[in-house]
Amino acid sequence: MKTKTGKETLKNDETLEFSLQSEDMLRRRVGAMFNLLASIYGPDKLVLKAGRLGALGGMRSDDLCSQVLALQKVVFDDPGLRAKPRIEEIPVILDNCQDQIADFVARQSVEQEMEARVSKKLQEKHQAYLNDIRREVLQEEIGPETPATKQKLKELLKLEKRTLSVSCLQLVRPKSLKEIVGQDRAIKDLMAKIASPYPQHVILYGPPGVGKTSVARLVLEEAKKMACTPFAPDAPFIETDGATLRWDPREITNPLLGSVHDPIYQGARRDLAEGGIPEPKIGLVTLATGGVLFIDEIGEMDPLLQNKLLKVLEDKRVTFESSYYDPDDPRVPKYVKRLFSKGAPADFILIGATTREPDELSPALRSRCAEVFFDPLTPEHIIEILKNAAKKLRAKLSKEALELIADHTIEGRKAVGILADAFAMSLYEAGGVMPEKGYIQVTVDHVKEAIRSARLLPYVTVKAKDEMEVGRTFGLGVLGHVGSVLEVEAVAFPAKEQGKGAIRMNDTAGSMVKDSLFNAAAALRKVLGVDPAAWDIQVNIVGGAQVDGPSAGLAICLAVMSAVRDIPLRQDVAVTGEVSLRGYVKAIGGVYEKIYGARQAGMKKVLLPLENAQGVPAVKGIEIAFVRDVSEALDHLNPSWRQFLQTA
Repeated sequence: MKTKTGKETLKNDETLEFSLQSEDMLRRRVGAMFNLLASIYGPDKLVLKAGRLGALGGMRSDDLCSQVLALQKVVFDDPGLRAKPRIEEIPVILDNCQDQIADFVARQSVEQEMEARVSKKLQEKHQAYLNDIRREVLQEEIGPETPATKQKLKELLKLEKRTLSVSCLQLVRPKSLKEIVGQDRAIKDLMAKIASPYPQHVILYGPPGVGKTSVARLVLEEAKKMACTPFAPDAPFIETDGATLRWDPREITNPLLGSVHDPIYQGARRDLAEGGIPEPKIGLVTLATGGVLFIDEIGEMDPLLQNKLLKVLEDKRVTFESSYYDPDDPRVPKYVKRLFSKGAPADFILIGATTREPDELSPALRSRCAEVFFDPLTPEHIIEILKNAAKKLRAKLSKEALELIADHTIEGRKAVGILADAFAMSLYEAGGVMPEKGYIQVTVDHVKEAIRSARLLPYVTVKAKDEMEVGRTFGLGVLGHVGSVLEVEAVAFPAKEQGKGAIRMNDTAGSMVKDSLFNAAAALRKVLGVDPAAWDIQVNIVGGAQVDGPSAGLAICLAVMSAVRDIPLRQDVAVTGEVSLRGYVKAIGGVYEKIYGARQAGMKKVLLPLENAQGVPAVKGIEIAFVRDVSEALDHLNPSWRQFLQTA
């Protein structure tokens, strides 16, 4: 039997001692890792996790390999590990476990930091939300008012109490159709078109101040009382002015038809804007549904806006569009969905008023509307309006004062304004005190002072007279639905050189009138047998009026004939008509307005072309005659004109 030497025994003892020291070191590392895991998970959770993974027995074992196996299961979260590691494998396993624990600790640290940040943000959001709730609660309790806003409201209410007396125009405004003066025919026409089971859209033509707006408003009131009309007792009368309607072609704003306020650029209502929901705004056409939309000065509207209005008249609805609208958004209110999906109602009757001529309006608009023409007011109408207004003002005027006002305007509104000025002057002289009973006397001097302060001139400068003159006639013209009298004068002298006579007219009269003068020269030769080349003839339109049209031809022709043959002509007859080269009188336009213009000038008779005989109404206070040619016209102006030819 072989025995160990002393050196071998010493070497084995040293190896055993080193092995024991290494195992002890490994146990300490394992224990340290379990302590670290206990600090990470907590002792209770670590025990629960070890029990779930089948490592609890290994943790409590005295065997180092069993402890390392248990450590592996816990660190790698793997209950499937079964084989115990060998002693020489333990250092490597512990290094792997240590790396895994380090990764876990680092990851946990990052997660904890992120959770802290998230928690902080959530806390901030929560606090902001609570602050908003507190503000809303406080706002509901104390309202939106501040001391500054309360003071402003107090000042505003104080101003509301400082009312002045009703304006003169409001006081004398007609309250019924019976008070409308001089528009019986227009009222009848408009009533027939509005007060019907099938009312029509209408355009009202006429000069300013004749009552178009008042008539439209009162006709609707009368229509409401009739059982045959579709207008309800609460049918609205929405009034606007075409000259002041402002809109944006991009549909950002359109008070007439309606528009959409997008949440970003235009600022929809706050609760809608916060959700990115566009807000439709209805227009006047929707507010007028079931009633009348009255557009004054409709001829001044933007042509593109007119076309959009025509589309609404056809569809009887207004549509809305927006790129921000989402029909599937559950936050969209029902009324917004309905406006975007079906549009807004716009079933109304349009009444437009204008001072323009019909041919100046859009043909498309005219084709969809009936047309009613208001007549200019005569001096008699103005006087009647003044009498009615004077009763409401408690003013007393003489006949001369009434006639003086009527001479300076043909607008009822302007006439009432002059009366109000004169009334104020009379009241001022009376000490500013209205008598409890009776009237304030308004004299001619008061009216003259009011006219001077307004710097008004007589509206009618040409007046008829019961005399006969040579080389002077009266033509008729129209401007803005108002007829006027043109004074035409002519003189004739024998030509300085035989056969080299000249015909001249003032340059401001216009090229059309000069053409009429050449036609008159041809008619002079044909009717009177006079060679124009034997005369120097000069014609003047008094006042420098520029005439756009051939209707002054008859007046020019008669004045020239009168001047050449010294034929005196009546000065209470006005004539109108185009004269052809053969002396025939051709049809012209603006007949109604010209007749009323002649009445204002006090003419007793008006001569019209025979071709205009159809449809011309009889007018009270003036005779209307129709002529075929220049000879017939001369018969009316001087029945004895042929005798002057024989004595010439």
